[in-house]
Amino acid sequence: MSSGQARPREGLDPIEPNRHHRISREREEIGARLDLHGLTQDRARTDLEAFLGRAWTEGWRAVLVITGKGVQGDGVLRRRTPEWLGAPHLAHIVAGVSPAHRRHGGEGALYVALKRKPKG
Repeated sequence: MSSGQARPREGLDPIEPNRHHRISREREEIGARLDLHGLTQDRARTDLEAFLGRAWTEGWRAVLVITGKGVQGDGVLRRRTPEWLGAPHLAHIVAGVSPAHRRHGGEGALYVALKRKPKG
């Protein structure tokens, strides 16, 4: 990791199991989806951060981020996205991250639980 990048915060939490179940069964709405396929790392990170900011501002509580699996199942976006989601400047937005259910992309996608916006 280069010295100019923020370190991921320790212990990016998985989504709480009951909430994960509600999201995967669509009992908790997936408010928006972002597909990062085919993007460079820089563009993917920029788009991800902008997407999360918009989703949080609009009050969404869960979103789906599609990274793809990569050519041999070890794609760079698939590896790097959890690191980006754990960045300290997103701590006020991201509540947890878990792999998506197969119907939503499985290993090539992530559910991202968002924190509630403060009232006021």
